[in-house]
Amino acid sequence: MIFRCGLRVALCPVPFHTTMRSSNPMLARFADAARASVSGSRSDTMTVSGTATKSLILLAVLSFSASLVWQKVATGRTDMVMPAMLVGGIGGFIFALITIFKPQLAPWTAPIYAALQGILLGAISALYNLQYAGLPQQAVMLTVAVAGGVFALYHFRVIRATEGFKRMMFSAMLGIMLFYLGSMVLRLFGVNIGYFTSNGPLAIGINLVIAAVAAFSLVLDFDRIEEGVRMGAPKSMEWFSAFGLMVTLIWLYLELLRLLSRLQGRSDD
Repeated sequence: MIFRCGLRVALCPVPFHTTMRSSNPMLARFADAARASVSGSRSDTMTVSGTATKSLILLAVLSFSASLVWQKVATGRTDMVMPAMLVGGIGGFIFALITIFKPQLAPWTAPIYAALQGILLGAISALYNLQYAGLPQQAVMLTVAVAGGVFALYHFRVIRATEGFKRMMFSAMLGIMLFYLGSMVLRLFGVNIGYFTSNGPLAIGINLVIAAVAAFSLVLDFDRIEEGVRMGAPKSMEWFSAFGLMVTLIWLYLELLRLLSRLQGRSDD
C-alpha cells in the first residue's frame, strides 16, 4: 500500500495529450510510449486479451513461489518464515518501484515482482494458517469472488470509472497510505494505536473500509487497461497493466486475510 498511490499516479487515466504536458515523469513516460506506438502496426500494440494473458502468467508465478514457501513451512521449516518475508517484502518493493518508474522494463521486472511477492504471501499465509487452519484458502476464494464481482459490475457498467470516482478513490488510497505510514512512525516511538493487533469492532470496521477501497481499486485497473488499448499503448504496457492489477489483487487478499482473522479471533473469544 505504501507504493500503491504512486502506482495509481502512474496509471492515472487522463488523456494522453494532457499527460504530455504534465510535470509527472511517470505519466509522461507512459504517454510517450503510447504516442510512439501509434505509427506502429496493431500487432505491436496493447490488447485486452494480451493483458489478461500476462495477468494469468503473473498469478501463476506468484502462486508457484507462494506454494514453495507454504510447503516448506508446512513440513516444519518455520525458521524460514521471517527470511522469506524479508526477501519477498523488500525485494518486491524494490522491483515494484523499478516497474513504476520504468514501465518499459515491466516485461522483465513484473514477473520478478510476482515471484518475490509470492514468497512474501506464502510466508504470511503460512503464519495465518498456523493460527487459524484453512483461513488463507478462505481468503483466496473470497478474493477471487470479490474480484469477479467487481469485474462483473464494471463490465455491465453498473460501476463506471468517472472522473469523480477516480478522484474519490485516489483520495481514499492517499488517506489509507498516510494512515499506514503514520501508524508505522508512531510504532517506532513506542506508540501503538492498536489497529494491527485489535479484533475490536472499530478495527474490523476500518479493515472492512480498506478492503472495500482495495476492491473498488480494481475498477481503476480495468479502466486503465481499456484506455491503454484505445490509445494504442505499446505491447510492453500489457505487462505494466498486469503488474498494476497484480498489486491491487495482492492488497485485496492481504486485507481480506486480516479481516477474516479478526472475525475468527472474535468468534474464538
